[in-house]
Amino acid sequence: MKVIAVYHNKGGVGKTTTVINLAAALSKRNKRVLVIDLDSQANTTFATGLVKFDNEIHDDLKENYVYQVIAYRNNYLIAEVARKSHFTNPPFYVVPSHIDLMEHEQELIQQPQALTRLLKKLDDVRNQYDIVLIDTPPSLNLYARIALITADYLLIPSDLRPFANEGLKNVRRFVNEVNEFRESIMKEPIDILGVIASKVGTSPKFVEYTLPRMIEIVEQQYGFPVLDSKIFERRETSKAIEKIQEVGDILIPDPISIMDYEPKSLAAVEFEKLAQEVMQLIRI
Repeated sequence: MKVIAVYHNKGGVGKTTTVINLAAALSKRNKRVLVIDLDSQANTTFATGLVKFDNEIHDDLKENYVYQVIAYRNNYLIAEVARKSHFTNPPFYVVPSHIDLMEHEQELIQQPQALTRLLKKLDDVRNQYDIVLIDTPPSLNLYARIALITADYLLIPSDLRPFANEGLKNVRRFVNEVNEFRESIMKEPIDILGVIASKVGTSPKFVEYTLPRMIEIVEQQYGFPVLDSKIFERRETSKAIEKIQEVGDILIPDPISIMDYEPKSLAAVEFEKLAQEVMQLIRI
């Protein structure tokens, strides 16, 4: 089982879209995939169709999500909390998040063992999954730290623009801090797969002239490798995630992956290429 944290401390760089469609592309390659949502915004939980309620009364996530996995030693095992998502076919599993997650951060900070609880609980399902993708908050907080402690590999989505690039300095410092902790628990430093260019503009001149220069800046000035794969900003990807269905008088989110929505689209091909490159990098 290979565990990949998908992280950037800059928001709005396409992190969630990358996680869920990469998970779908890997699932279609017959990999057993688990997605863990460690972001209190719960975008991955929403985008994978696990929010089927329209008010708090019917909230079936609050008492059984990633917080409980981290907070309790012997209860709330991965197998008990993970839910099957039909975001793609074949499906993958998701350990959901909830907007209440942020309220528990200070409580968990007081529990030093919380830092490694997810790591230990994943050991129990090591034979059940091939790849685990951890979606992270765009911050340097406890949950991002847990993700980087738990993961074997780091994938950094970025639109390669100046603010995102400046954030790479924070990513580097954060990784160095986490690696010091990993050393203390006899765990190898996290393996940085590199930056995946995401939410990239599709203008021909931009792609031909500007994008190569942006990639060069990331590699030369910030010292991160950039993957060959690229995820361009395409409307069909958003439309697939925004898909809804009517249930009586209620509109319920019914998102699907771009591979299921428009399997022959350029966007689908891009995620298929990313899945192939990631599999090569992690040797699976």
